[in-house]
Amino acid sequence: MGVNLRDLVQKQPISISELANKKLAIDTYNILYQFLAAIRQRDGTSLMDSKGNVTSHLIGLFSRTAKLLEGGIKPCFVFDGEAPALKAETQQQRRLIKEAARKKYLIAKKAGKIEEARKYAQQTSRLTPEMVKESKQLIAAMGLPTVQAMGDGEAQASYMAIKGQVFAVASQDYDSLLFGTPYLVRNLTISEKKKVPGARKYVEVKPEIVSLADTLNYLKIDLGGLVKVAILIGTDFNAGVKGVGPKTALKIVQEGKFDKYAPEIPRAESVMNLFLRPAITTNYSLKWKPFDEDKIKKILCDKHEFSEKRINLALNRLRKSNKQQQQANLDSFTS
Repeated sequence: MGVNLRDLVQKQPISISELANKKLAIDTYNILYQFLAAIRQRDGTSLMDSKGNVTSHLIGLFSRTAKLLEGGIKPCFVFDGEAPALKAETQQQRRLIKEAARKKYLIAKKAGKIEEARKYAQQTSRLTPEMVKESKQLIAAMGLPTVQAMGDGEAQASYMAIKGQVFAVASQDYDSLLFGTPYLVRNLTISEKKKVPGARKYVEVKPEIVSLADTLNYLKIDLGGLVKVAILIGTDFNAGVKGVGPKTALKIVQEGKFDKYAPEIPRAESVMNLFLRPAITTNYSLKWKPFDEDKIKKILCDKHEFSEKRINLALNRLRKSNKQQQQANLDSFTS
C-alpha cells in the first residue's frame, strides 16, 4: 500500500516517448499485484489455464512490458527479498483484510451481484512463490535483467537510481522517494483507463514523474524531514499518529516539532533507519539482451495455453520496434 504522500509531492505528466532510451527499475511485486487484481473475468475470477493455474500476472507482465519495449524503454525488474520484521503487523493486517474480502466475494457471487463480487475479488490477490518464479523466467526470456533485493524492492531500486544505474524507479507507491530515488515514475504499467468506483465510467490514466529534489524544495524540508512526515502519517512499518494527515504532518516537521510526537510512535527511530539506511545488495548485473521467442512461447503458449496468434502479433511488433530503434541509433551515429 505504501505511504500517502499524494498531496505533497511535485509531479508532472510524462509520456512513454519521453522515457525512450531510459533505464527504469520496476518495483516488480507492486506491478504483479496490480495485474492479479485488475486482470480478471467479469465475476472477479482470476484468468486461469485449463489446469487451474492463475495466469493474470503473466499476461499483464508480458503485454505491458512489450509495450514499454516498443516505446524504447529499457526496464529491469527488482524483486522483494525478506520483509523487515517491522512489517509483520502490516502483513498480518493485510491477511485479515484479504480473508474478509474473500468471504464477502463468495457471498456476493452467490447472490449474483457481479460488480460487488469483482470488487471484493480484487482485494484477495495472492502472489505465490511459483508465480514469482515464472515471472522471473518470463522476464529473462524477454531478454531483461532481474535483481533480487535483500529486503524491500523499492529500497534496492532506489539505490540503483541514486547510483545512476537507472534513471528512475517505476512504482505506484511513493515509498521509493523515502529511500532517496531522484525520480519516481507512476502509472507506467497500469491500464490507460481506470474504472471509477461505483460508477459505469472510466477515466484516463497517464504516466507521471515525481522529482524528489523538486518535492523537497517545494516542501522546504530535507529527505530526513520527508521520512519524518511519512512516519507521522503512517507507513508499512509503523502506525501513524492519530488525527495527523499529510498536511498536518508536514507542518509539524517544518516547525521542528517531530520530537514532540515521536513518543507516540513505537519504533520511530528504527523506521527512520530502515528508510535512510536500508539493506541493499550490489550482487547483480544489468544486461539487456534480445528476446528469446521460443522460451516466451514455451512459457505462455505451451505451458499456459495462451493464444499463439496473439503472442506472435506482440513479438512481431517488438521486432519491428527493435529494427526502427536500431536504425534510428545508426542514423544519429552517422549524421
